Amino acid sequence: MTKILKGKPVEDKITDESLEMIERLNKKDILPQICIIRIGKNPDDISYENSIVRYTKSLNVQVKHLTLESNISQEELIKEIDRINKDGDIGGVLMLRPFPKQIDDDMVRNYLAVEKDIDCMNTLSLAKLFEGDMSGFMPCTAKAVLEILLYNNIKLEGKNIVIINRSIVVGKPLAMMLLDENASVTICHSKSNELKAITRNADIVITAVGKANYLTEEYFSENSILIDVGMSLDEMGNLSGDIDFENVKENVKMITPVPGGVGRITTSILINQLLKAYINKL
Repeated sequence: MTKILKGKPVEDKITDESLEMIERLNKKDILPQICIIRIGKNPDDISYENSIVRYTKSLNVQVKHLTLESNISQEELIKEIDRINKDGDIGGVLMLRPFPKQIDDDMVRNYLAVEKDIDCMNTLSLAKLFEGDMSGFMPCTAKAVLEILLYNNIKLEGKNIVIINRSIVVGKPLAMMLLDENASVTICHSKSNELKAITRNADIVITAVGKANYLTEEYFSENSILIDVGMSLDEMGNLSGDIDFENVKENVKMITPVPGGVGRITTSILINQLLKAYINKL
């Protein structure tokens, strides 16, 4: 029988750890605060921002919103980031991306102070990860994948793991994190040949394509463990993952649902890393 890997138990575990850190900080009269930088009114950005607000409300963590016009210049954005870097009350920053086309992503994200980079956007933060140093902040989505695997006692050492995503946000950092767990990692993407054969022979498949129900049952075997990071609307307007969940779920070993899987863990990790930013200063 297929095991459904739900995100809530993992989220609860991380939240319990965060509550312990909050208690420690409150004893020192420190009230944690995160700043969310959003440019424009992208619905996905607003949805994520709202989920952070809902989550932090019960934790006594403050959220500062910096909402900027979509036509903001790069120079103006850098000035705002510099101001936040110098604000001692703000312990961590989340910059919602992608940026508008007039903004150079590589340049702007590197203006964010490393000690406040709780979603691992700065090149220096990423370099630490790619050198095999796992002591810093991780990209939250990638770490959510690792957390759900570890929570469910899924052996990673020696396993053949396929990641269908090559972005610097998910695929590449996640590969480094899994290599640190002694897994054998293959990264695939839209140009990969024989994708079905590759995924069917994998022990674990992690997908973050962003195409609803893109991966059907012929991509997997009865022993497949599937982690679905994808999130998009299907033809009926329903939130869906990359995997055709309803037709696949009875034919694999384990699978995460969408919604209710990896996505709900991400926010708890973000706030957990915010709190660690404060703890690091003690």
